[in-house]
Amino acid sequence: MPKQVLAFDFGASGGRAVVVGFDGSALTFNEVHRFSNDPVMLGGTFYWDVLRLFFEIKQGLTKAKLSGGFDSVSINTWGVDFGLLDENGELVQNPVHYRDTRTRGMLKASEKYISNSELYLKTGNQLMEINTAFQLLALKEKKPQLLKRAKRLLFMPDLLAYFLTGKEVSEYSIASTSQLFDQVKGDWSYDVIDAFGFDRGLFAPVVRSGTVIGELSAEICEELGLPKVPVIAACGHDTQDAAAAVPSNEKDFAFLSCGTWSLLGTELEKPLINETTQSLNLTNEGGFGGTTTLLNNIIGLWLIQESRRQWQREGKDYSFADMEKMARECQGLKCLIDPDCPDFGTAGDIPKRIREYCKKTGQPVPESDGEVVRCIYESLAMKYAWTVERLQKCTGQRYDTLYIVGGGTKDGFLCQMAADSLGINVSAGPIEATVLGNAAIQLITLGEIADMARARALIAQTEQLKHFSPDPDRVGEFERKRAFFDKLIG
Repeated sequence: MPKQVLAFDFGASGGRAVVVGFDGSALTFNEVHRFSNDPVMLGGTFYWDVLRLFFEIKQGLTKAKLSGGFDSVSINTWGVDFGLLDENGELVQNPVHYRDTRTRGMLKASEKYISNSELYLKTGNQLMEINTAFQLLALKEKKPQLLKRAKRLLFMPDLLAYFLTGKEVSEYSIASTSQLFDQVKGDWSYDVIDAFGFDRGLFAPVVRSGTVIGELSAEICEELGLPKVPVIAACGHDTQDAAAAVPSNEKDFAFLSCGTWSLLGTELEKPLINETTQSLNLTNEGGFGGTTTLLNNIIGLWLIQESRRQWQREGKDYSFADMEKMARECQGLKCLIDPDCPDFGTAGDIPKRIREYCKKTGQPVPESDGEVVRCIYESLAMKYAWTVERLQKCTGQRYDTLYIVGGGTKDGFLCQMAADSLGINVSAGPIEATVLGNAAIQLITLGEIADMARARALIAQTEQLKHFSPDPDRVGEFERKRAFFDKLIG
């Protein structure tokens, strides 16, 4: 009988429930529920509305049942964020958004406890103030009463799975985003946890990606009329599900998971943590099968999304297609930004900040909205090339193709710019990489697919991929701007 698995994929702005079927030879895809993910600002703190998100999970479970049922379920989300449970297993407060301002200054403050160099070498994580370690440090220094009440920390996918099962675990991939995890040992870095003075008992046992962590609780089954199907910890971090879905048959490949964030990296058999990766601030994260992805977290289509929100506030209701068309009509490489400049990391008037940045750096200021969009696209493409060069330096590998997966593959203009900036071929697809990776891991866990190599072959067979070749003239234009861009990056 065909197997059907239910994948919940949560992003920073929305989520969906998708039933993926497998008949032994091909995968099918049925999105049964889609919903928005709307954070809430209250009392100066930016929260995730976790109870609403769990309501949407229940809606997805019900719709999946009505569409033909499912044999297992798994949840993936963004990284670093968490909920805290008290001694009764209840939330201490709503989980706080990684874009909340509470972590400002925490990277510097952390040096009272452990040097940045030692912190990187012990965890292998790119130093970013959004990381779990710095969120916890902000609580310790600003709201110690909340941290004192907490008896368990659960990352977002683990928290939602806890609501379904009552089981408290930390899945390997999501734990590895925290700056509190020993990538080499594959477990918590108690040296770092102790250095910060955090309670060791706060951290749940780590389970490998693809572990059955329990079944739907009796309460959930009775409420929704469901059988007790297994809940699987696929890869809780969406980037690692996307990496699992990269349709490559090469052992060494570079991939870009392109969405609100751009995660650009390569898959390795073991962590790569040394002075070179530290100097380049590359991050190591755990993936399925005990693999590691060495990657760079780049601010991604957030810049496009937040610019669109600003223009909507001004009464200009552009579609994403409108924005791409406007950008195509503008002069190329007129101005560039460092996409990861802190100026662009928080919500607000991104177009105004881009104009101020260009003026400050002595560049022509983008006047039209289309010029702002073009600046974002070209700056992202430049950052992709900058990152691939550094990955090659660290691994000693040469990448002839960049595999782009995720929602950003729908943007052919950006994919072509990536090919031109890197001077190599780009393979774009699947769009639904996180869902397909999540589902593939469930099917491997259930014994329906032999291994990840077979899963990737099935995904490549099922999905329609697009291919982009570099335009020699545009390659030359990007190359002539590289020295200036490198200076912006510093």
